[in-house]
Amino acid sequence: MRVDRVAVVVANEVSPFELGVACEVFGTDRSAAGMPGWDFAVCSPEGEPVRSWSGFDVGGLRTLEFAASAELLVVPTCAPRTSPPPEPLLAALRDAHARGAWVAGFCSGVFSLGHAGLLDDRDCAVHWVYEREFAPRFPSARIDAGALYAEDDGVFTSAGTVAAVDLCLHLVRELRGVEAATALARRMVASPHRPGGQAQFVQAPVPEAKAPDDAVLAEVLEWIERRLDQPLTVAELARRSGLRQRSFLRRFASATGTTPHRWLTERRLDRAQGLLENGGLSVEEIAVACGYSSAAALRHQFTRLRGTSPSAYRKTFRAPTRTRPSG
Repeated sequence: MRVDRVAVVVANEVSPFELGVACEVFGTDRSAAGMPGWDFAVCSPEGEPVRSWSGFDVGGLRTLEFAASAELLVVPTCAPRTSPPPEPLLAALRDAHARGAWVAGFCSGVFSLGHAGLLDDRDCAVHWVYEREFAPRFPSARIDAGALYAEDDGVFTSAGTVAAVDLCLHLVRELRGVEAATALARRMVASPHRPGGQAQFVQAPVPEAKAPDDAVLAEVLEWIERRLDQPLTVAELARRSGLRQRSFLRRFASATGTTPHRWLTERRLDRAQGLLENGGLSVEEIAVACGYSSAAALRHQFTRLRGTSPSAYRKTFRAPTRTRPSG
C-alpha cells in the first residue's frame, strides 16, 4: 500500500490528544532527520472550526475535498459518539473505503466508523469502557475483546487513547517499514511495537509518565536497544536500573505492559524484520545481529510470533502485495 496523502476528518467536538497523535505521526515535518513525510491536513465539513474537549477551538481546517483524494483517513474521538456525525463526513469515510483507501478510527472514533457502516461483519477494537455501549448499536461488528488495535479489510480501529499511538506506529510499519516506525517511536519516546492482540490494561492501567522512576526505566530501555545482539538477563537489567529485581519487574510491567523477556523478544524481532526488509544479510547473520544463538532459534521465535518464517517474510515484503488505490 502506498500512502502519500493523509487526512484527519473531524466534526462537532474532538479529543485534542488523539488529534495531536495523528498530527505528530503524520503531520510533523521530520525531513531533516531523514524521515519522509506525508501530504497532511485536518479536515471538517466545509472546513468549519471544531471545539476541543479542553475548551479551545481548532481552526484553519481544510474541507473534505482534501480527504476525497487521501489514501488514509483518520477519525479521532469526536463527540457525541452515540449519534452519527454529519453525513458529509460519513460519506467521505464510505467513499474512501470504496476506492481502496485505508480508514482508521481512534478510541471512540470507532463509533464514527460504525455509523458509516464500515464495521459490518468486520473485526474491530473497542475500548473496554465503551464495549457495552458499542455492541448493541453495531451488532454486526465483531469486537476483538481486549485488543489494542485491529485491522480488517483496510479498516483500522484502536481501543484506548494511548492505543492510538500503537495503531499509528503499526500503520507506519505497514507503510514505511519497521526501521521507520522504530525511528519514529524513539523520537516520540514510545514503545516501538505493542502487538494489536495484546490485552487492554483494564485492571492495571499504565501509570502517569511523571512518576519519578520512569526516567530510570527509559534509560534502561535505551541501553537495551544498543545491546540487542548480546545476552541479557533480568538480574543484569535490574542492576542497571538500580532497583531490586522484584521492583524492577513490577515497574517494567507497569510501564510496558509486558515482561522484560517478551519486550526484548519483540525488539529483537523488530530488528530482524528491518534487516530482512532492507539488507542482504543471511538469516544466520541476522540471527547473530539480533542476539539469537542460531538461525533455528530465530526461525522458531519469528514463526511463533510473526506467523511466518524469516525467509517467507523477506520474500513477501520485497514483493509488491498491494497497489495504490485509484481515484
